[in-house]
Amino acid sequence: MDVLQRITELRKLLHKYSVEYYRNDAPSVPDYEYDMLMEELRKLEDEHPEYDDPNSPTKRVGAGPVDGFSKVVHAHPMLSMDNSYNFNDLKDFARRVESEAGPQEYEVELKIDGLGICLTYENGRFVSGVTRGDGITGEDVSSNVRTIRSIPMEIPFAGRIEIRGEVYMPKSSLERINAQQREKGLPEFANCRNAAAGSIRQLDPRIAASRGLSAFWYHVPDASMYVKTQKEALDMLDEWGLITNPVRTVLPDMDHVWEYIEKIAAMRPDLPYDIDGMVIKVNDLNTQARLGNTARAPRWEIAYKFPPEEVVTTVEDILITVGRTGRVTPTAKLTPVRVAGSLISYSTLHNEDMIREKDVRIGDSVVIRKAGDVIPEVIRVIKERRKGTEKEFRYPEYCPVCHERIIRLPGESDYYCTNTDCPSRIVESIIHFASRDAMDIEGLGEKTVQMFHDAGILERLEDIYHLDEHTDELMKLDKMGEKSVANLIQAVYNSKKQPFHRLLNGLGIRHVGEKAAKVISSYYPSLDDLMNASKEDLTVIPDVGEATAESITAFFADEKNISMIESLKACGVNPKEVKEEKQTEGSPFAGLTVVLTGSLANYSRKEAGDLLEKHGAKVTGSVSKSTDLVIYGEAAGSKLTKAQTLGIRTMTEDEFEDILKDL
Repeated sequence: MDVLQRITELRKLLHKYSVEYYRNDAPSVPDYEYDMLMEELRKLEDEHPEYDDPNSPTKRVGAGPVDGFSKVVHAHPMLSMDNSYNFNDLKDFARRVESEAGPQEYEVELKIDGLGICLTYENGRFVSGVTRGDGITGEDVSSNVRTIRSIPMEIPFAGRIEIRGEVYMPKSSLERINAQQREKGLPEFANCRNAAAGSIRQLDPRIAASRGLSAFWYHVPDASMYVKTQKEALDMLDEWGLITNPVRTVLPDMDHVWEYIEKIAAMRPDLPYDIDGMVIKVNDLNTQARLGNTARAPRWEIAYKFPPEEVVTTVEDILITVGRTGRVTPTAKLTPVRVAGSLISYSTLHNEDMIREKDVRIGDSVVIRKAGDVIPEVIRVIKERRKGTEKEFRYPEYCPVCHERIIRLPGESDYYCTNTDCPSRIVESIIHFASRDAMDIEGLGEKTVQMFHDAGILERLEDIYHLDEHTDELMKLDKMGEKSVANLIQAVYNSKKQPFHRLLNGLGIRHVGEKAAKVISSYYPSLDDLMNASKEDLTVIPDVGEATAESITAFFADEKNISMIESLKACGVNPKEVKEEKQTEGSPFAGLTVVLTGSLANYSRKEAGDLLEKHGAKVTGSVSKSTDLVIYGEAAGSKLTKAQTLGIRTMTEDEFEDILKDL
């Protein structure tokens, strides 16, 4: 047998065994035999590069890193879906459909919480995997898609075809990866969706290959050329070896659909992957074509979004933390419980008033949820479960870290440690200074700062710029090798070039966050300018009230802060503000006051806000009569409702993106 014949035979065998293992859960050979065959193939391919094949089984463990992801325009737009939140919304959807197309059957599927991907095959061979992106243009992540073993590299189809679906991370994979993150002292992934999205966009495919991703496929844009219904389209994908979610059904009306939704909601916590709703589709493909699409979404399908998940757990303790401003915050330590895809062990209790209002006690059974599916919060106490052993929480008189007395400021609900030398305040101040929205010093995260502080290397904020004097000490610390230390020292050096508004935010002056720092720096573009400003001067600046002005002048009146600033200057940290040229000419956002609300699919709130400000808008956090525009994403709540009540113009994220494309 010649070399090419053996390579071809090995590829066929390994493909067969991979299907048995990853798709059928029925391996016919031991892992050792599979590994030996893989090693033989890898060796032959290395010796004979002329027989290279991008879809070879050896490529599924991840090739070398790529420089970046190229942009790809989708042949068919990957549209969003309209959302529904209750039975009446679904009935309205059915009424609209049936008034135009008559009685329908509805195919109902799970809404997998992952990352939308479009596969392309040509004459049965995998060609590309592209992210949804903005629905028109996505990123080519083929090198990472190849590493997902459940996706076939070949299907029995002649011609070119697109297949849409969702790449997701199973809950078991998330638990394994987060355990590895903890061991390395790295941040854990918040949920399966974030982990899947982060994994599929890794520039090193070997990382994506190690993450245990999988995928479900749910749509073929040209399916009506081959079959008549959505159900038949999914059955066709199954026959081709593309995994579809087996939890699906076809139902005759919305009453039956609602019963099925309630059934799935009950089993949702026990699924091995995260879902955030259900998808209801007109089953007949010809009717789908007849109904067509709006500019942003198909008219033949709708998503039902589950309400925020509420679970019961126990308050094991109430802990006190001290932040960079000295604010003392109570935090409930909870018996770990999974909520909306994340393992929750802690929840802020905000302040003493909240604890009293909700009567939260140590040992209580409480209902928690993730506010906006993001921030864990205690909703209520289940008082009927009390056994009499629960303990009321009393605020301490003294700071738990430095043991100085804490005070509650007049007119405020928070307590503060006023000791500026409190170790907790120092550590939190350094963490904030190095954070992404401030000086952006990569490698100087929470655990690293605490470790350096405990080692006596970071005792003051300005010590950051003397880390290069401690390289030998740093390399003796846990997980701080020569390369890590060198990268950190370089990141510290690079931070000196940050614009003034980042430094101002990093100083941690009370009431001066990222947004206020940007506004202030446009009036006072350097430290020297701002240090000489009076309270009266500052209150002239829009959005700077008396409390903020007092806080700034008090900060610069403190000799310790002046000493710290002089030390920073001596280290070369004294930047000027570089005014970013705003692209206001012809911008429809110029001069508008805009509010962002809901969960945006393609931007963080900060990214969207920066884009709006770049194009001349003023971005605020609350809706009022002075608001000109509200841009909303999924699960938009009271802000959208208030805007509609006040008659304020609203805009979807997709409409926002459409406008940006023309700017």
